[in-house]
This record gives sequence, structure tokens and C-alpha cells, in this order.
Amino acid sequence: MKIYTRTGDRGETSLYTGERVEKNSFRVNTYGMVDEANSALGMARAFAADPLIKEKIYRLQKLMPYLMADLASLNQPALIVDENIEELERGIDEMDAQLPPLKNFVIPGDTPTGAMLDLARTIVRRAERAFYTLGKLESVHEIDRVFLNRLSDYCFMLMRLADQSEKK
Repeated sequence: MKIYTRTGDRGETSLYTGERVEKNSFRVNTYGMVDEANSALGMARAFAADPLIKEKIYRLQKLMPYLMADLASLNQPALIVDENIEELERGIDEMDAQLPPLKNFVIPGDTPTGAMLDLARTIVRRAERAFYTLGKLESVHEIDRVFLNRLSDYCFMLMRLADQSEKK
């Protein structure tokens, strides 16, 4: 199979479910932002020195294709499920228990891994805003909105954990 198909040369692409849409549609933009966040997570994982941080990022990355498939599909059941959100919430709570309470705003950049995780967080926040617009225009799975919200929180906590781990 060739990597290029030429089917997108005129500014359209196919959704996962086969429908043709413009490449600048809100749907394509939104799942593109999730793809960008996954790339930022991949960079963070590549730079992470702590094996536990690497594993947490990897487990998170394994969920991203499900979210992208939800966003790139029409009239299909959601692939993101309540258990995925519960897993993120458990992870957030576990990290919170390991970290000192926040007393100030966090300035990103203490460590390379933490900075990349914060970049992933901000991309997820952008995707969440785009999702809100998409939901005003088209049918979306509300569970994906909740997942995006928890995902950014998870990235924030993971950034703090990575900074603590790598500053030692």
C-alpha cells in the first residue's frame, strides 16, 4: 500500500467511517489537535528518564487513538468509555497524593519532560475548546468532552510528577 493516495489533493479527507469532509472542518481540526497532543506526549516519553513516567505516558498514548477514532467517526458508539475516565481520575489522585500541595502557579520548564507534558496539556486544552465548537455544529460523544477535560488535568499532574522526579 502506498502512503499517498492523492484523494486529499483537493482539500478533502475521509473520516474513519468513510465520509468525505473538508480538511479544515471543525471535526478534522479537533482530532488533529488530539494527534498533536499525542505527538507531544511521545516527545515527553522519549525524553523521560524515569521509567514510571515513561509507562504512565505510554498508557495514556494508547488511549489517544480511541479518542481520535471517536472524533473521526459519525454515527458510531463511543470508543472512550467511563472506565477510561475513571483510570485517569485514579491516576490523578495517585499523583496528587505523591506531590506537595500547590502554593503558587506552576511555571513550566523545570525539566524537559515536564515542559513537553505541559505542552501536551495546552494542546489538549485547545482540543477541548475546539470540541466545544464542534459539539455546537455536529453530533459528538459527550464522554469525549469529559475525557479531554480529565486528560489535561492528568497531563498537568504528570508534569508535576516528572519535574519532581527529574530534579532529584
